Amino acid sequence: MTTDTATATAGPARPPYRPSAAPAARFRHLLAAEWIKLWSLRSTALVLTAGALTTLGICVNAARVNADRLAQQAELPPEPPGGKPALPQMLYDPLGAAYVSPAWALLMITVAALGASVIFGEYTSGLIRTTFAAVPDRRAVVAAKVTVVTGVTLVLGAAVSGGCFGVTQAILRDHHGMSLDGPGALRAVTASALMLPLCALIGMAVGALIRHTAGAVVTVIGLLILVPQFFSGEQYRWVAEIGNAMPLTAWDRLILNPARDYDLGKYPVTVTEAWCVYGAWAGVAVVVAVLVVGRRDV
Repeated sequence: MTTDTATATAGPARPPYRPSAAPAARFRHLLAAEWIKLWSLRSTALVLTAGALTTLGICVNAARVNADRLAQQAELPPEPPGGKPALPQMLYDPLGAAYVSPAWALLMITVAALGASVIFGEYTSGLIRTTFAAVPDRRAVVAAKVTVVTGVTLVLGAAVSGGCFGVTQAILRDHHGMSLDGPGALRAVTASALMLPLCALIGMAVGALIRHTAGAVVTVIGLLILVPQFFSGEQYRWVAEIGNAMPLTAWDRLILNPARDYDLGKYPVTVTEAWCVYGAWAGVAVVVAVLVVGRRDV
């Protein structure tokens, strides 16, 4: 009698506790995580700001030097017939002042090194193990990294490119400075803005292949700066074609002023080919980063 009463009072047995599986991380969550990781280091903002201001400062200085020189020429008395001019006549391109190659090359290397650090930084710190433990889908992780880095560097590129063009042409306004609807101006601004995310993607691919700081930076410098110089000759067509397929050569072609009669060489790259170089390098860089990170051990 007592046993039956106890059984009736206890009621049916409860099922064993089974913890529910954690919901899969959505892509917006991965974007938020990569955004936090990118800006968690103070060096990110510091390096990008320093690179942007340095590039802008060099281009502005070039424009001021050109403006001063042109003003000096305008103040000289007329040259007598058959006489020697006091100063050699200066021929300049306003777009050349907006996009000084050494300054922009420095910014390209800076952005590419940042892109590489986004990949190899997690490997060297060991954080990549935690990332893949939380999100086993490696392709989604790389896609989030690519999206965040591309977005940040695109905004940076647009700001620096537009700033360099606007400020330098304002300085040169009394010396045939260009407006955005001038020949080749919009193309130069767009090409320079897109060059930074392109370099960042190349850096990410290099960082996935070479998980070492010094090795990745040296490789980035070689790909972006040194290789185009090695293949800049015109004696052999295949040498020139390799040089034409490099991002820096494509950028140099896209920022040229079509109103000027430049010597493009024996085997010039066309504007269409230059844009194709941009697209090809960006696509290959993303594929390399996704495949290498997805297949190599951590």
